[in-house]
Amino acid sequence: MTMKSIAWVTDSTSIIDPEFAKNNHVYIIPLRIIINNECYKENIDITIDDFYEKMRQHEKVGSSQPPIGEFIELYERLKEEYDEIIAVHLSSELSGTYNASMQGAEIAEANVIGIDAKVGAYPIREMIMRGIHWQKKGLSGLEIKAKIENIIQNMSFYLIPASLTQLHRSGRVSGSQFVLSQLLRINLLLRFDEGKVVVVEKIRTMKKTQQALLEIFKQDVGLVSDVCIMHSNNLEMALKLEEDIKAMAPDIRTEIMTYIPAVAVHAGEGTVGLSWIKNTSINSIHPGAAPLVFPEALFA
Repeated sequence: MTMKSIAWVTDSTSIIDPEFAKNNHVYIIPLRIIINNECYKENIDITIDDFYEKMRQHEKVGSSQPPIGEFIELYERLKEEYDEIIAVHLSSELSGTYNASMQGAEIAEANVIGIDAKVGAYPIREMIMRGIHWQKKGLSGLEIKAKIENIIQNMSFYLIPASLTQLHRSGRVSGSQFVLSQLLRINLLLRFDEGKVVVVEKIRTMKKTQQALLEIFKQDVGLVSDVCIMHSNNLEMALKLEEDIKAMAPDIRTEIMTYIPAVAVHAGEGTVGLSWIKNTSINSIHPGAAPLVFPEALFA
């Protein structure tokens, strides 16, 4: 089977290293970070350390989808260079990026296979990495899409915000909810559900919140080979979660990843997340084998 040339289009929430992207036909369109009405391209115009410093100094922090013109310009070029184009973007429930990408493709008259990942960060990276592998095996764009949609059905992504302050500032939590949670010192355990972030539990202590997350992970542990721990400038808690996971399942491969600024804009500095994909025959890299392991140095 002849391998078709495929261009991959994604956004900066995929956390794929630009050098790896360049070598594997992955085109990354950055989200925008808005600080006091000043616009920055995520991971290009502002570093993660500078972002946290600015967020601590200013209350007016937000994020924005990329302008549609960037997608139009990109697709007009890619349609002339590749047999197929696959676009994988963060949840359309949380950002207009996916819709902007699809509208840009339509205006550019490019035939783009769009995938709403219904999530961000680590799972998007895995979808693209596994998709590239399947492409090299000779699968078509639509066959790859079917496999990636199976990944979406078998992924889990949970968040523990360090506080509700930034969720309140970004409009994700109402004023009354924020005041009540501050008074009662409530911690939230959140998860992605069909693209939306929903509350799983409201728990009085951070330690019990972490325990609740580990109990959820334990239910899937027999079907998981890899787990990713993500954090917004909270390596200490990420390392503690890794330690607890290793105690529970020593053979599971763990990876610690830093969130991109767009997550911290809404969830706040100190937020920690946990994500994994259950192994099935359709989304395994090799049927009956563990998922393909990619060197950590490839990723930002």
